[in-house]
Amino acid sequence: VSMYPMLHLQNIWAILVENRVSVKSLVAVLSFLVLTGKAKGANVQQRVGGLHASSLYLLLLGIPGSIAHKVFHEVLLDVCSDLWSHCWPQESGKKRKKDGLKSSQAEGKRSRPQRKDILEVDEEEEEEEEVHFSGPDLMKIRDAVILLVQSLLRLLHTFPLKDRPQNASNFTQVFCKLLYFEPVIGELTFATLRSVPEMAFYGLQLLCLPKHGNQRESLRRVFHCLLYVILMMNKGTRGKPSLLTLNQLVSAVDVQMVEKSEFRSHGAQAVGMLISEMTSTDYACFIKWLFNFSRHTKMVCRLFSVDVVMVLLEQVERRPEECQDPHLACFLPSKFLIQSLLFRSADGRSPTVQGHALSCLAQCLELPSLNVTRAVHNLFSASEKTHTHTHTHTHTHTKHQSLAFSPPLQFNYYIFFNAAKENVALLLRRVKDSKTNVRKSALQALVGLLKHDVIPMSLENLAMLSERCRDPAVSVKKKALQSVGELLIARPECSAVQKAWLQGVVPAVVDSENSVQDKALEALDQILLSQVKLYSASCHLDTSQRLAWDLLCLLCHDCQNLSQYFSRAFTTWSKQDKFTPTFTTNLISHTEADHADGAWLLLSKVAASSPRLPYGKILDTWDSIVSSKGANVTTCCHILSVIGNIAAYLNEDTKDRIAFLNQHGGELVSICEFYLAAIILNENGAQNLNEELMVKHLHTLGVVSLLCPAKVGKRTVLLVESVLTTHSDKLADCQIELPASQPLSQFKANSLPTRVRAHGVITLGKLCLQHEELVQRYLPVFARELEVGTEVAVRNNVVVIMCDLCVRYTTLVDHYIPNISACLRDNEAVIREQTLIMLTNLLQEEFVKWKGSLFFRFMVVLVDPVPAIASMCQYCLLHLLLKKNPEMFSQHFIECIFHFNSYCKHKSYNKFPQSER
Repeated sequence: VSMYPMLHLQNIWAILVENRVSVKSLVAVLSFLVLTGKAKGANVQQRVGGLHASSLYLLLLGIPGSIAHKVFHEVLLDVCSDLWSHCWPQESGKKRKKDGLKSSQAEGKRSRPQRKDILEVDEEEEEEEEVHFSGPDLMKIRDAVILLVQSLLRLLHTFPLKDRPQNASNFTQVFCKLLYFEPVIGELTFATLRSVPEMAFYGLQLLCLPKHGNQRESLRRVFHCLLYVILMMNKGTRGKPSLLTLNQLVSAVDVQMVEKSEFRSHGAQAVGMLISEMTSTDYACFIKWLFNFSRHTKMVCRLFSVDVVMVLLEQVERRPEECQDPHLACFLPSKFLIQSLLFRSADGRSPTVQGHALSCLAQCLELPSLNVTRAVHNLFSASEKTHTHTHTHTHTHTKHQSLAFSPPLQFNYYIFFNAAKENVALLLRRVKDSKTNVRKSALQALVGLLKHDVIPMSLENLAMLSERCRDPAVSVKKKALQSVGELLIARPECSAVQKAWLQGVVPAVVDSENSVQDKALEALDQILLSQVKLYSASCHLDTSQRLAWDLLCLLCHDCQNLSQYFSRAFTTWSKQDKFTPTFTTNLISHTEADHADGAWLLLSKVAASSPRLPYGKILDTWDSIVSSKGANVTTCCHILSVIGNIAAYLNEDTKDRIAFLNQHGGELVSICEFYLAAIILNENGAQNLNEELMVKHLHTLGVVSLLCPAKVGKRTVLLVESVLTTHSDKLADCQIELPASQPLSQFKANSLPTRVRAHGVITLGKLCLQHEELVQRYLPVFARELEVGTEVAVRNNVVVIMCDLCVRYTTLVDHYIPNISACLRDNEAVIREQTLIMLTNLLQEEFVKWKGSLFFRFMVVLVDPVPAIASMCQYCLLHLLLKKNPEMFSQHFIECIFHFNSYCKHKSYNKFPQSER
């Protein structure tokens, strides 16, 4: 045996051949010695010989060429590695299993069946008396065991087990049992491997090497075995672990947990498994400790405490009467875990912990436990009751040693159920938190509370969901869209929820982020378009179809302000060929139902891109509505829109019959002209002025001028101009031409109220939209008014009109963009805000470019004295305009230095014209 370490230096296989030693015979002899030493009644010499034979076999197997010489045998390898457990005397009073090999087989399935013709063990229980050994005999056996373990370690260095998972599993079991072989004095050093347990730990480490199989599986197998060692449990018994050890293990797992969510989840499950073995008194003691642990200074500790709470809530709730200590009974109910641990974490100082706690709070409502659901209800439902609970408290320090289970001081902990409104207010504040993850989690919690009727479907709560669909963060917008969708599916009959869904989803179709647009379009398609089925009076609308038509009716009446966004959705869908002949047929079948308003709304959107429509039916419906007295104006507009799309296919007689707009439009223009002339041309007209009626006539004139531009004459323009300035004598003659060569320098004040003059600006702008010569005449006037005008409402409307004209007459207005951008530094906040919004829209649609002083005007708004305007400017730049021009800031950075330091001597920078404003 002393020569074993030198065998690898020689060609052992050649030596065996030279000495006419058969390898097969050698293995057979070693097998005989192994089985002899394994027998229950074997003496010291037989046991030592069997252990030495096992060591020799392991050494031979580790020499290169052993496989080729057929030394390897799977069963013999398992028997040799586990022989020590049969040779080393067992403790009295414990019955050893008949065969170590069969014991190992019970732990896992073999890769192939055992061959009966080689080394089949057929032992019977021997009724002999137990063999006793002296001290020197035990030392001999121990030395042989150590030699066997060393040979096993040497084998793992050279012999891979990657393709032999059963042997690797058996080796793991052998090393785990060797950990109990003998006590170790002092700490384990692993430097010299003096004791058998130290060698066993080293062997487990070797088994985790890649050459012995998948490392993930190896680590799982090793840690599974080590768990019983940590808990001081014998795997062969069914006893419970020591409470002291269990408490220490749970404390160690909690305190040393890492931040990664996957690890925390597995760790929490492990803690829950261990806690389930505790008695109710010990469980309450742990919850008391967990309460203190949840206030640890480390964020990961507070996060992990939330994970543990969620695992414990899934377990069966402990009853207070099961606790032997009455002072600890208050820790057993689920109510304490939710209200004192979970919700308190949602009000913590760390955004990460807040978000995680809120997300878990939403999950509590989905748990099957009635007590858990009731505890969440008590948090947010108003109540005047105050409950007093007595429990213990320990001061939390940064050192882990302070988190041990120890009897702390007692104090009274109060839960105020009358703080429900404050809790709801806290949740709503979290929905608007500055941190993205907090807002997302708060949305999840808010929807959960609304779905389960914990809080009412109030306008404030639902408006919060709709507003978050326009959140600056893309992930929050998507979460909000998902949340309002979930709420709509849960409460399809609630009109308030329907409105909230429309106000959140429909505007999202024009979001700056394409993924948000796609999500909104997908929701609209699923909820609205896909529910348009063929209708008949005898059919019954299911819940989804009824919901779709309820939403469309809301869009016709209460939510008309969403019409422009809704139209953009159909522009996108028309490019995807969604409006098939079948869809159009199904849609038209609903125009005679009680929800016909919604059907005409849809038809007005799809008519332009739909196949041939039933013109006769559409015209008959129009004639019927016109002849009725109770016609809905909105529905009439939708039908007119459909007729406008099919007008090219109608004959002349039909066109003459329905084309009444020019006739009535001319009448309206005449009526408005007459009224304005009576006020403006009459010296005392302004004294008896009805301001509201004057505004209505101006508004009507502006709308009609857009629809019937041919009916607007020179007199009409001069009358509107006179609303803004002192009227000219030229109004007496309606045939006079406009003096294009002498434009007005500015609107001169007259006796008309500011509100009337402000509406006059809007009407004049609408007239300009249809007449380019008016644009050339009045643009200088508008620009001058922005510069020297004193009436806020007038200047505000001038900004709106000039930006609208920029869309229609981009080239003409481009010269006046500096005049408009100068209003970003206006003295009035409302004008600064209006200008910011209008210019941002123009930049988004690329009607205006970043040139001249425009970029620097925006930079100044970032430090606007009104925080709301500064914040809006930041949002416009970062979330709307930067996506259109990613190099926007880098391109202007250097010139900003020159501009804001008023340095004008550079040959190219800061050379654009500037005014005092």
